Amino acid sequence: MANIEDCPGFETFGADVKAARQAKRISRKAMAEKINIDWRYLANIENDGAIPSLPVIIQLIKACGLPVERYFNPEIMREESEQRQRVSHKLKLCPEEYLPIIEGAIDSAILIEKPNKNETEDV
Repeated sequence: MANIEDCPGFETFGADVKAARQAKRISRKAMAEKINIDWRYLANIENDGAIPSLPVIIQLIKACGLPVERYFNPEIMREESEQRQRVSHKLKLCPEEYLPIIEGAIDSAILIEKPNKNETEDV
């Protein structure tokens, strides 16, 4: 098992797994059973920053809906603002039935016009 210091990009992996698992309302024991590891091993990953083997990482990323690029290509993630990263992560956790609402909100936000410079000077 690797140390967090030896794995750039994985600094938040355990905390991300824990947050995603909790957002999906899955117990630690159920998640561990789902990916065929001991629940104590999962606790070690979530709380102590242990970096698991690649097969376990892949299973956790899939089960939790985590962005692969955050861990394996962190340079791309650094180009995005922290807020964009948070929103992207939360979107992956969002139940499918709420996506039309979120898409509508995003569409509306994109269409909001910024005031022209001339309009703000009149105020």
